[in-house]
Amino acid sequence: MEHTVTTAGQPRLKTNLDTDFIKLAAIISMTIDHVGSVFFPQYPAFRWIGRIAFPLFSYCLTVGMLYTRDIRKYLFRLGAFALTSQPFWILAFNGDDILGNLFNLNIFFTLVVSLAAAWGFKEKKWWLFAAGLILLNLINFDYAMTGLILILIFYLCRNKPWLGAVIYTLTYLPALNGYMEDPLALKVAGHAVGFEIFALLALPFIYIHTNTGIKISKWFFYIYYPAHLFVIWLLQLIL
Repeated sequence: MEHTVTTAGQPRLKTNLDTDFIKLAAIISMTIDHVGSVFFPQYPAFRWIGRIAFPLFSYCLTVGMLYTRDIRKYLFRLGAFALTSQPFWILAFNGDDILGNLFNLNIFFTLVVSLAAAWGFKEKKWWLFAAGLILLNLINFDYAMTGLILILIFYLCRNKPWLGAVIYTLTYLPALNGYMEDPLALKVAGHAVGFEIFALLALPFIYIHTNTGIKISKWFFYIYYPAHLFVIWLLQLIL
């Protein structure tokens, strides 16, 4: 998820630009989510923590869309990354039925299509925006339209962070009315809260400015995703 954060040709974003720190938080959250899903499904707290990851990835892609030197190369790299990761995704989560899950796509396919559609919106390439909408509704993408909605929120409210934070929060408030039958729901005094509500924990990473100084090679993020899936698959074989 490479991008160059610079003010050349773009107004400086008023949201957090400490993106290597944000991406690190996202992959830690994602890893906890995946480990919990595979090895500790009886403990929903792992999945609650994992709700932070997708919004953070969506935000980082929005920053990438605004600041990358070549959006087409950026999209191509992300698409190649999603495609390369797909076999590892299947092995980690559906290794007992590989052929039956060839089109059970990992979330980075969702993010690539969402980013392409959002770029179409930004550049008024309405055919691309429409194509992204159609794909997200026709194909069984993980998170469906959520990625596009989040990227558009981050883009349209890029210089009004207070408004972005409000709209982001409103997007997840329906999760307050969850289902008692949902094993991942937070149950408090006989009331269920959908586990999607924990995506609100991503807000501070996006809207509070940090300056950690963390710098990580872009290739680490590209390699880590398939690598951690491969490790999860190996651990399943061993255990």
